Amino acid sequence: MTRERLELARLGEALALKAVKELGYKRLVSNYRCSLGEIDLIAQDGDTLVFVEIKTRKGRSVAYAKEAVNQRKQRQISKVALAYMKQYGYEDVKARFDVVAVSLTQDGPNIEVIKNAFDLAY
Repeated sequence: MTRERLELARLGEALALKAVKELGYKRLVSNYRCSLGEIDLIAQDGDTLVFVEIKTRKGRSVAYAKEAVNQRKQRQISKVALAYMKQYGYEDVKARFDVVAVSLTQDGPNIEVIKNAFDLAY
């Protein structure tokens, strides 16, 4: 990944974290990695464990960012989420998958939090 893309991703993650915190989420882990892949953010929203995929695009619409979470990506996130839940004893906890789409335009950032963006896709 180029330096520019890394900086874009970091900015998007910071904006997304701020947005979900304003909605009452509590951050548990950022950039969780295991042998199966990575999840950008794991948070708690009330009694629900939330796995958050953050997509940031520059000069493109929020819809374009949302489309980047395709079925293949959903399957990968699902596998990592199941591994996390098993590793940390969250098997009996409610969980969901959210997507935060961040679009950086000349007018400033546009952020959309999509709760229950997709179902477990394993």
